[in-house]
Amino acid sequence: MKTENNKTTGNHNKKKKKRTNKQLKFILLTLIMLICLLLAEIGILTLGKKKNDSKDAESEKIASEESVVTAQPSSDQSSDPAETGTTTESVNVAEVETETESETETETEAATEVVPTDEERVEAFIKKMTLEEKVAQLFFVMPDSFMEMYGFNVAGPMTEETFGTYPIAGLIMMGHNLQNVPQIENMLANLQKFSMDRLGLPIFLSTDEEGGTVARVAGNYDLHVDDVGDMWDIGATGDPNKAYEAGLYVGGYLSDLGFNMDFAPVADVLTNPDNQVIGVRSFGSDPTLVSRMSRSFAKGLEEKGIISCYKHFPGHGATAGDTHQGYAYTDKSLEELEQSELIPFVDAVNDGAEMIMIGHISLPYVTEDTMPASLSYEIITGLLRKKLGFDGVVITDALNMGAITAEYSSAEACVMTIQAGADLLLEPYNFRDGYNGVLEAVKNGTISEERIDESLRRIIKLKLKILDQMEEK
Repeated sequence: MKTENNKTTGNHNKKKKKRTNKQLKFILLTLIMLICLLLAEIGILTLGKKKNDSKDAESEKIASEESVVTAQPSSDQSSDPAETGTTTESVNVAEVETETESETETETEAATEVVPTDEERVEAFIKKMTLEEKVAQLFFVMPDSFMEMYGFNVAGPMTEETFGTYPIAGLIMMGHNLQNVPQIENMLANLQKFSMDRLGLPIFLSTDEEGGTVARVAGNYDLHVDDVGDMWDIGATGDPNKAYEAGLYVGGYLSDLGFNMDFAPVADVLTNPDNQVIGVRSFGSDPTLVSRMSRSFAKGLEEKGIISCYKHFPGHGATAGDTHQGYAYTDKSLEELEQSELIPFVDAVNDGAEMIMIGHISLPYVTEDTMPASLSYEIITGLLRKKLGFDGVVITDALNMGAITAEYSSAEACVMTIQAGADLLLEPYNFRDGYNGVLEAVKNGTISEERIDESLRRIIKLKLKILDQMEEK
């Protein structure tokens, strides 16, 4: 009995011990599971933090990129702010920066681009001209002698062809060349086009429009312009503004027709009452008055884009005789001329005159010979150029006048005039003979090509002024 009880008690203890072991295992397993769950939770938190950190870093990166690049609308999205719901202009900043840099480079290049000076422009024209073209640029003729026909009034294919052979510097229109406004405008426009097409330089288009006795345009009733009257009457008012207004009016209608030059004003002082060739063409017998009046008239012309030409150096008002017919001279000394006839020209030079016309008068008490001033080195180079300091264009009076043709051939006169220092040869008796004479003189060394270039520098410089005015219009 006792043995069975002990046995029963032992079995009970064994069972109890097993339960206890199971419980311990369960508890241990539970603890292990809790520990694993805790560790897992810690791992999840850590992983989540890393992911959040990564997302934050990515967000910061995107935000940083968006501060540099503003999003552009996709190709299938409307660029209309009303459709996209935004008023922000979608522009790629990098492209803007590139364009800005490009514009800056362009502006820098433009700023550093060298603009040629007038002297450089002149030399560029001279450099590309042939000797024949250079010589042609010394001649200023009537269209009739240029085309070898009287009554020229239409500039067409034949004129263009002739201009191709002789690209002359200028043309002077006489009354019979001017018929009506449309005809003049068309003729002058065509002549200007021929010159620009041939050399890239404008042609001088001039006439004698002094007013009163000599007025090629106003003297034609079909052109419907008023005549400003004789300069003597304007001078008699003593008011330079009257002369300015006359120049302004004349310059206006000449410019409207297509002219760019006027052989005026007359700067001669009428000191010889027997002088008939100048007479009422002069502003008066007082050199100071003539100076003020002629410069005022010239100012009016120039304000309308018309180049003025003071004439007739060294002063035709004291002469006896008419150079149109033959020999004409003054018996005054240089000192006497400086007290009267030269004053308007000296003042004109100091006032910036661009062109002066040399007369054919002889000055035996100045040059000690009877050589016409237009052929005299002592008068053109010695007196006008060196003593008075004039560096503008010197043009001769018409070389078909009796004072020249009675003694010299066209070729001789033209060569002598260039040697004397003149730049432009106005209307030799025979244009082609004069042209060939100068051309041959350069070829045989009588005249150097540098001497021709010297005149061309002055001529082309004046033409560039006209060219710039044409481009402005």
